[in-house]
Amino acid sequence: MGVDDVPLDDKAKRMRDLLSSFYSPDHAMSSSNSSKFASLDAINTISFDADQYMNLLVRKSNLEGLLQKHVEMAAEIKNLDTDLQMLVYENYNKFISATETIKRMKNNIVGMEANMEQLLQKIMSVQSRSDGVNTSLFEKREHIEKLHRTRNLLRKLQFIYDLPARLGKCIKSDAYADAVRFYTGAMPIFKAYGDSSFQDCRRASEEAMTTIIKNLQGKLFSDTESIQARAEAAMLLKQLDFPVDSLKAKLFEKLEQSLQDIHLNTEDIINVLEDSNDTSIPTTANDASVHEFVNAVQAYQVIFPDSEKQLVKLSQDLITKHFEITEKSIKEQISVAKFLGILRVIWRDVLLMNEVLNESFLPDYSLEAAQQVVKQFVSITFSHLVRDISDALIVSIRTKQKEGGEENALQVALETSKNAVLKGSMDVLVDLHHLLDDNLGLLQKLRDSIVDWVQEGFQEFFRALYNRFLLLSGRNKSVGQTQGLTEGLVVDKVLAGLVLVLVQLSAFIEQTAIPKITEEIATSFSGSGVRGYESGPAFVPGEICRIFRSAGEEFLHHYITMRTQRVSLLLKKRFKAPNWVKHKEPREVHMFVDLFLQELEAVGSEVKQLLPQGVLRKHRRSESNGSTTSSRSNPLRDDKMSRTNINTQRARSQLLETHLAKLFKQKVEIFTKTEFTQESVVTTIVKLCLKSLLEFVRLKTFNRSGFQQIQLDIQFLRAPVRETVEDEAVIDFLLDEVTVGASERCLDPTPLEPPILDKLIQAKLAKKREQNAIAP
Repeated sequence: MGVDDVPLDDKAKRMRDLLSSFYSPDHAMSSSNSSKFASLDAINTISFDADQYMNLLVRKSNLEGLLQKHVEMAAEIKNLDTDLQMLVYENYNKFISATETIKRMKNNIVGMEANMEQLLQKIMSVQSRSDGVNTSLFEKREHIEKLHRTRNLLRKLQFIYDLPARLGKCIKSDAYADAVRFYTGAMPIFKAYGDSSFQDCRRASEEAMTTIIKNLQGKLFSDTESIQARAEAAMLLKQLDFPVDSLKAKLFEKLEQSLQDIHLNTEDIINVLEDSNDTSIPTTANDASVHEFVNAVQAYQVIFPDSEKQLVKLSQDLITKHFEITEKSIKEQISVAKFLGILRVIWRDVLLMNEVLNESFLPDYSLEAAQQVVKQFVSITFSHLVRDISDALIVSIRTKQKEGGEENALQVALETSKNAVLKGSMDVLVDLHHLLDDNLGLLQKLRDSIVDWVQEGFQEFFRALYNRFLLLSGRNKSVGQTQGLTEGLVVDKVLAGLVLVLVQLSAFIEQTAIPKITEEIATSFSGSGVRGYESGPAFVPGEICRIFRSAGEEFLHHYITMRTQRVSLLLKKRFKAPNWVKHKEPREVHMFVDLFLQELEAVGSEVKQLLPQGVLRKHRRSESNGSTTSSRSNPLRDDKMSRTNINTQRARSQLLETHLAKLFKQKVEIFTKTEFTQESVVTTIVKLCLKSLLEFVRLKTFNRSGFQQIQLDIQFLRAPVRETVEDEAVIDFLLDEVTVGASERCLDPTPLEPPILDKLIQAKLAKKREQNAIAP
């Protein structure tokens, strides 16, 4: 029966089975295993049973479902037929191509067998000719090889016989490395034939090597040899199996001694390359010595592999020595540029040694030492600034004195010291800022610490400056120290003037210097640093301002006290010398008045140079105003002072009336707060001096002439003193108190008559005019 007679379902089933078996063998096997489980999906398996499938389909589907299934299956059969057709066409084309390829291969292989036979014949011919050549040259080649071995042996024998001479030449030329190389090369022959054939050569060579070993030992312990040469000698001795380990202690002792010759010469360090990481080229003599030391360390590492700890210790000692020399240089006040140059040299040495001693941690070790050195440099920089300000203050006054320019010496000293404080502080900030700008790795790690040190340095600088001001003013210090600072000057005058300069300088620091310095610190040295939050800020401008505000007031009162004490000494001498009970009749104003006015003139000259003028507040005396009139300046007192013929009892009666009148007078306010003005300072000094005069008067007993002398002196002082003060009423009150105090202590308080009093005063004024005209 033909293919066309087969039913369509059977044909499709057979085609599907063939395709399934060809392309999906695994699927076919799995289908056979599950044939017993019939289902509607088993139509694509090999074990498909049509009867079961139809029975199952009829049971599960209705007529409409069967019709729909029929349509679907007819469409699938048509698609499968199309796919089969395409597959047959493709396989046919491949079959045709394979057939053509086989035909071409058959044609190509036809002549290959003949070529292979020809090639085999040629190879056999070459092999036979090669065998013939080898057979003919065999005897000659064996003879040549024998001659070559003989020649090499003769050369070795000649080297052995020439070895003593070679070693002798090496000894003369100090070529010990070559000698050791020659001898170690001959050692195998000496061990094999040294007791027989080469006995003499061996003996001569050993004698030469004994000399070489002695020379190497001498070089090893020679102080004139370099470290590298001694290390090379140790290496050669080790190659000769000499017990070098027994010399280890002596070798390291020599290496330690060599460190003493390495000095960091800070005087030669002027310009050092900023690229401190470049350690290839030495820039100083120190660098050359360190390179030599590093070479020796490398050699020691080879000779003594277990010497790492000792070499690290020596390297750390060298770094410590460098920093100790740096500390000494810092105390000599070196510049920032030179200090940076020294640090670069040290850092170059650290990096150079760290290359050969990787486990030494030299950078960390040097960082700890550098921390102390940099901190010390910052601290000493501020110490030198304090000293410079102090020197500028004193030297300017001494220079003006030598030049005869005392009239403005204090003003020049003030301006000089102001410039020293402000410009010096700004210069210090600029110099120390180079430590932050420098690209040296050592300083980059300390950047935050440097910020703290500079701020702390300024805080301590102003405190130290305040203490130096106390020293210059003579407060809280011994007399010897104060005199030592002012050697060669008039001590009292200079100290008083210096104290007044310190008054204005303290005000300048508080009002001008601190704000500018604070602004510059905030700009150049900003950052939190490494200080903890609980420690607070390193630089506290408010605290410094309070210190110098208080210092200004303290120095002003000290200046007033110094000037007052000088006048008090003058008054003490005045009242201590004469016997006031036996005093002679006054004939002229006493000399102490001139000295007192000279002191006031000196005070006026000093305050005019430094202090500003105050608001004009002249309080003139008014007889009708009880608040500005002395309690003893009343008609009863005037009557007592004007009468010439009065007995003592009546004078005492009037004195009692004066005391009674004092109870009804308004009290005059004598001492008020001293302001930073010319008039206020002079007035305060005059008040204190007159109070001292009153106390001295109350401690003495006067006769009539003594009382009249006091009256004359006080009356002469009245006019010039009133011209220098701002509160005339108080001065008049104090002058009256002195006169009345003298009358109270007088046995016969009879005053001078006005005409006589006026005559004596005019005579004194005329004498002063003559002296002023004669004086240049």
